[in-house]
Amino acid sequence: MTPTQPSTWLDVPADHPFGIDTLPYGVFSTADDPVRRVGVRIGDLVLDAGAVAAIGRDAGLVGDGPDLAAAWQTPSLNAFLALGRPAWTAAREWLTEILRDDVHRDGVSPHLHALGDVALHLPIEVADYVDFYASEDHASNVGQIFRPDNAALPPNWKHLPIGYHGRSGTVVVSGTDVVRPTGQRKGPNDPVPVFGPSIRLDIEAELGYVVGGGTALGSRVSVDEAPDHLFGVVILNDWSARDLQAWEYVPLGPFLGKSFATSVSAWVTPLDALGAARVPLPGQSDPEVLPYLRGDAFGLDVHVEVSLNGTVVSRPEHAGMYWSPAQMLAHLTVNGASIRDGDLFGSGTISGPDRDTRGSLLELTWNGTEPLTLADGSTRGFLEDGDTVTMTAWAPGPDGARIGLGEVTGTIRPAR
Repeated sequence: MTPTQPSTWLDVPADHPFGIDTLPYGVFSTADDPVRRVGVRIGDLVLDAGAVAAIGRDAGLVGDGPDLAAAWQTPSLNAFLALGRPAWTAAREWLTEILRDDVHRDGVSPHLHALGDVALHLPIEVADYVDFYASEDHASNVGQIFRPDNAALPPNWKHLPIGYHGRSGTVVVSGTDVVRPTGQRKGPNDPVPVFGPSIRLDIEAELGYVVGGGTALGSRVSVDEAPDHLFGVVILNDWSARDLQAWEYVPLGPFLGKSFATSVSAWVTPLDALGAARVPLPGQSDPEVLPYLRGDAFGLDVHVEVSLNGTVVSRPEHAGMYWSPAQMLAHLTVNGASIRDGDLFGSGTISGPDRDTRGSLLELTWNGTEPLTLADGSTRGFLEDGDTVTMTAWAPGPDGARIGLGEVTGTIRPAR
């Protein structure tokens, strides 16, 4: 289908992944103005959202709702997240209107910056970070690799979205180098554990969900209420030291093998931009989930591409995930745990049934026993110092448009 995006007075091609149907949010600064503030991407330009909203506010054009200018003239999206779903939807409608109607050209144009002239920063101040384990194919593969003598899936896996609490302080924006982690590891033939840099450093291709609209301790968010708190989506790389993880994860799960770095894309794609990408879940009838996990548990048709040093090594499909982001949020809060503006949770590795849809090197190389061959002829079981991993993603939009989710990239640096 040929894309037919709504008209805009900007010269943005109809097939641009950051057209007017996308409008993701980020945080940027410029050489002339190093103050960090909220920006909205349109094509290859970045709109200074707070500056334009201030003009609209002062002219009485924004309406009687929350002060968007104040929320957007801050160094993270958290103040905007705190305004809640009605404000998010109204803001998107207003941004769309000022970028479509030529009457706004003169007021908006001075506040557009070329993408190449801005520095992008971590878009949210991460409040809490949780990572889930929502792909049945990934969970089955990991079970076969790590527990070959047991059932691939643990007995609870199809009854609840399994997750672990990560470290919010080590979530970093795309482009940040990742230092090889150091810790304890013990191979199957080692008599005692040894200490040193990880030798099985891995990736995990995921989506991350950004949460807003805080809740009180002791309250719950239902599956049907979850969209009121799910602001948007980032691409997420959950870097993983498999040797550290294998030694430490019994009995309490991942710790140092995961907590050294988690990379996210600089742009947060609003859930409002992904309406055409909603798809049914693959099916949860055997066993049927408990009542609190039922409702509008939609999936998302997001296509991910993973490159290692420029060679595409995988194309995972998010549409195959077993658990929905709405179910993950409902489960996260069912015990009364509160959510905060800027909470982030990961989908878990996105993997499919075929080798070229596996979202981690652990699966792609079957724990290093089947190395990948890159375009330069070199091979990889796990990551080497100097390797660069880049993940991109897109989703279908209205009328044939393509919704871009940006990219997340990181380069491995030697252990310190």
